[in-house]
Amino acid sequence: MAQDKQYDTSWDDDNEELWDQKYEEWEIRNWRDWLLENLSFPFEAERKEDLTSNPFSSDQNQPFSIGHVVKVLEIEGEDEDYGIIVKAKEERKTGYIPLCDVEVTSRENENFWPVREYVVWFANQ
Repeated sequence: MAQDKQYDTSWDDDNEELWDQKYEEWEIRNWRDWLLENLSFPFEAERKEDLTSNPFSSDQNQPFSIGHVVKVLEIEGEDEDYGIIVKAKEERKTGYIPLCDVEVTSRENENFWPVREYVVWFANQ
């Protein structure tokens, strides 16, 4: 069950001590278990990245493309290269995308902070 957390604005500052403390915590964290404890499903997220797509393509009409809003249904598993994989739904299509490619659409959503922590950790590992 997700914890009731507000967005932590200290992340918007260049606080090296805070970052070092967070990285130490993240390195020993079991991300899958932690996310299962801290996320509430389903939740809305926007696809912000896609390492498997052509960045120069103008075709953004494919399901689950960058900029599309999806409903994240559950954690499906883990991948060595892409990290935590989630099951997502966009309109009538269901698919699987890396959690590191999404951002929760509202900072007020209780899932914003846990997903952001994971995305920042994954990008910096």
